[in-house]
Amino acid sequence: MRGEELRSATVGLQGLPGDRLCAFVQTGLQSTFPWLTGRELPALLRYQAVYDDTGRGARREPTVQVTTPGGERLPVDSEALREEIERGSGKPIRLHLDHRGNHDSAYVSLIAASTLRALSEAAGVAIDHRRFRMNFVVDGDGPPFSETAWVGKVLRSGSVRLAITEPDRRCVMITLDPDTGARSPAVLRAAAELNGACAGVYASVLAAGDVALGDELVVDPA
Repeated sequence: MRGEELRSATVGLQGLPGDRLCAFVQTGLQSTFPWLTGRELPALLRYQAVYDDTGRGARREPTVQVTTPGGERLPVDSEALREEIERGSGKPIRLHLDHRGNHDSAYVSLIAASTLRALSEAAGVAIDHRRFRMNFVVDGDGPPFSETAWVGKVLRSGSVRLAITEPDRRCVMITLDPDTGARSPAVLRAAAELNGACAGVYASVLAAGDVALGDELVVDPA
């Protein structure tokens, strides 16, 4: 579903609170990747999920609310939402919640703004960071794919420290328009031609803390 933009966040050892907390699982699928995603149902990107933790500490657990393409607002665990998505996908599904998140490879992801601009321009699509579904977009003077040089290093922003572990090898998800779900295969081809299909990097959280829009990103000396 669509990501939610934040101006600030408290980053824990398992990433941002609520990030990929919920997933729909294709029941009966014998696979190490059983999730229902935009690969199977591009229309999922027309659903807006919002994580609400305003009542935390007041005898209420955080909740996730989803606004459907039709404008209906439903709890993520409602049977009505599950049935609607099941009808759209044609696949039997169930909701899976995991407080650690349902991440592909790592708890945190980053991409340089120059990288997403280069890929968008090469593919002839609008520049929109939502297409790449990263936790952090880093603006700066570096050339496209400059974030690859961070692998093996420690980065600091706000009071958060991140160990950059590996490049993010991209899949067909970046071909999907973040508003409509329409496919633009040229985006993935551009990633393959310009940087071996990688765009962005994965990270592990070394020190939890707070980070906000505009905070400087610093590479710790080796």
